[in-house]
Amino acid sequence: MAGMSGAQAQWLERWKPARQAAGPPARQPGRAGDAIAFPSAAGALVRLRLEKTPTRYRAWADNPLPGPVQVELRAMRSSGVVASPALPVRTRVPARGSVLLATLILADPRAASDFQLQLDAVPGEPGAKPLGVRYQLPFAAPVRVDQGPGGHFSHDDAQNRDAVDFALAEGTPVLAARDGVVLQVEGDFNQAGLDREAFGGRSNFIRILHGDGSMALYAHLQPDGVLVRPGQSVRAGERIGRSGNTGFSSAPHLHFVVQINAGMRLVSVPFQLRGPLGTLHLPR
Repeated sequence: MAGMSGAQAQWLERWKPARQAAGPPARQPGRAGDAIAFPSAAGALVRLRLEKTPTRYRAWADNPLPGPVQVELRAMRSSGVVASPALPVRTRVPARGSVLLATLILADPRAASDFQLQLDAVPGEPGAKPLGVRYQLPFAAPVRVDQGPGGHFSHDDAQNRDAVDFALAEGTPVLAARDGVVLQVEGDFNQAGLDREAFGGRSNFIRILHGDGSMALYAHLQPDGVLVRPGQSVRAGERIGRSGNTGFSSAPHLHFVVQINAGMRLVSVPFQLRGPLGTLHLPR
């Protein structure tokens, strides 16, 4: 069996929105147009950027990914500023685009102000409607299912209810199950185990965005087993990686799931797989 815990980063099977927090600098910059860029934390999908003028801060979301991201900006604390529009605010940030989320107006530019912002982000087009596409088997090896849809070990939440874990020897070529664009990758993690605290937050993975807004996740890949890059177009059957045993995992396998952004949360959707002998009937 294999699975992952719910922790902070976007590669998790039980994924929580990638999150950033930011506030004004300790020393107020006095120049108009100062930009305060907060470096993205590990796993962050977007960058929160504050642009300061003498009377206000503008909060921007910068999306470096080749696909859309949904974000929500909240004020964790606020003193001496008024946000327009009022927070929280939720919006879509296009591929490799930037969106002005809110303007924080200083109530009195001569007085001290204090605030803390929190930006959550979820990949994908909000409310995508997946088509009834039959996916290609993502490998060319004998099929052995370790955990099917609805598995109690780690496929019992909304994000993974329709996921499948295929037992594969390490290094088995992983193939794209459908045409798409590589949205995210992680390939430099080299540990595995069943300690959720130690291994629940990392796994090597590839996330591919399809034309209907759905996304396929290929997880637990071999260290340096990612053979594609964000923004790359791939065709069904193309080699994209090598299977492995990284993250919260008990044995080498490939975790495959199709997900959509259902409004600041990822949910899995049912899918059909076709193999050399026709449609696979997956156990539940």
